[in-house]
Amino acid sequence: MRINRPSIALGALLTVAIVTLLACSGSSAVLSTVGNAVPAGGAYDDGAGGATAAPAPAASGAAGGEPNAVGNLVDDAKIVRTGSIDLQVTDVVKAIQTARDGIREMGGYIGASQTSTEDERPVATITYRIPVDRWEEALDLLRGLSGQATKVVSEQTQAVEVTGAVVDLEARIRNLRASEAALQGIASKAVRVSDVLEVQAQLTNVRGEIEQLSAQLKELTDRAAYATLTASFATPVVAVEVAAKGWEPGRVVDEASASLVNVMQALTTAGIWFAIVWLPILLGLGLIGLVAGFILRRLGVIGRGRQHAGDLPAAS
Repeated sequence: MRINRPSIALGALLTVAIVTLLACSGSSAVLSTVGNAVPAGGAYDDGAGGATAAPAPAASGAAGGEPNAVGNLVDDAKIVRTGSIDLQVTDVVKAIQTARDGIREMGGYIGASQTSTEDERPVATITYRIPVDRWEEALDLLRGLSGQATKVVSEQTQAVEVTGAVVDLEARIRNLRASEAALQGIASKAVRVSDVLEVQAQLTNVRGEIEQLSAQLKELTDRAAYATLTASFATPVVAVEVAAKGWEPGRVVDEASASLVNVMQALTTAGIWFAIVWLPILLGLGLIGLVAGFILRRLGVIGRGRQHAGDLPAAS
């Protein structure tokens, strides 16, 4: 039996690549003080291409992010901050301009905006993207607005830590890049067209996963770097306006005029019915009564009764 040596070599290379990937994914690692994975042996990549010994753990009394006997520890926690605030202001346009200028000075920007009119009052909703380290300063700015804010109707904030998700995505991307490098090496040594096509298909899948995870990592990092704050601006509703809102003289005049028209229409309708229907009936009944009386007089019924009444003797 003839043995194809290039196929054996390609199979051996694939086996070595798979074993290497399994070793990389299964190797134990610890997190450094800045959230980067380092080998269990204590050395980690310092970002400049060299291996450096991992820093010793902080002393029991040292606070995170403050210098101690070992060195400066960096708090690399990734926190996504979101919030909303509902404000009543004296002038919506001026308040929006003041808030915009203040947010820009902090290094933030406007992510979205919407303006409308409700009951003839201007209303605006602005979404700000603010550097996470200026979060509290931005809230103080919107609460005050240089005296333009009359009332904070509501305020809500939320903080979600995503450090674990960021570290997980970074580790998965590193493993996929290692797989990509191994597959590229195999592709460079492949001889058969079918082997080249198979390796290229695997490379395409790996690169697609890398791009997808990189986009997720970028989006998550951006949300952690820039907090999202949605502010609503509106002028307060005056009690007199609320009381007067339900009374409109013009509408009252219209309603009274409509009632008068309805009454006149009812009277006119009754007159028409009386003139057309009831008046002829009454005239007919009266005419019949006159004829009946005339006939009775002619027959002497009414006159005879009067005569008999006159012949009666007067009471003594």
